[in-house]
Amino acid sequence: MLYLNAGKALADDLKAPRASSLRNVQQGTLGSEVDRVYAEIFDAVMDRRLMPGAKLTEAKLCAIFACSRTTVRAALSQLAHDRIVVIEPNRGAFVWQANAKETEDVFMMRRALERMVIDMLIALPNRAERLQPLYVMVDRERQAFEQGNRISWIRLSNAFHVELARLVGNDVLTEMLHSLCARTTLIIAYHDTPNDSACSYIEHQDILDYLTRGDAQAAKGAMDHHLMDCEQRMLDSDRSAPDPWAAFATKT
Repeated sequence: MLYLNAGKALADDLKAPRASSLRNVQQGTLGSEVDRVYAEIFDAVMDRRLMPGAKLTEAKLCAIFACSRTTVRAALSQLAHDRIVVIEPNRGAFVWQANAKETEDVFMMRRALERMVIDMLIALPNRAERLQPLYVMVDRERQAFEQGNRISWIRLSNAFHVELARLVGNDVLTEMLHSLCARTTLIIAYHDTPNDSACSYIEHQDILDYLTRGDAQAAKGAMDHHLMDCEQRMLDSDRSAPDPWAAFATKT
């Protein structure tokens, strides 16, 4: 039996949504074989079970997912379109690994879009009521962090930003932010060491409190600080080549 979801039981207990479940939910596109393979690879990357730079070979993926090369190629093509995977001629597919310019660009756009989301949220009626489910999510994020449940913590930390954008009701904005959050996760995964775990739930709580009070400037300041702190922790370091199949190891 394939062991694809490390920490799945704990993640389920804390209602930590898989990153793939936040993708294009409103379009009802999930369910095909290509979607299944896409989602499993995407989640392994977002959970940091597949690290940046990992090589993904078609033969291995076909064996793991019991599917055809056509399915694998279609899934990898979609992942490449979403900038999660890079397909290099005569070399194959690799999990995306950002350079310095890409890192700067991603964080710059994150800050711009997150500030836009805050301005739009401030204008919403019944704002405090709409934000209540996010307080519950942040509490689950805190529990995951305190329990050392890294996968749940990562999932909830990312979901916070996507769900905050979803409250605005603009599907295009939500999709763009989801994509940028995914790429941010990859950037952090490459540069962070296993013990680098910022208490994001504290900063998320602050952002929610400012939004609830209707203080747009304070909320945007807290969001900027939150994202700039993440960006500043991205330190160059030598890393050994990752084992791309560790995320899909079989149980013994």
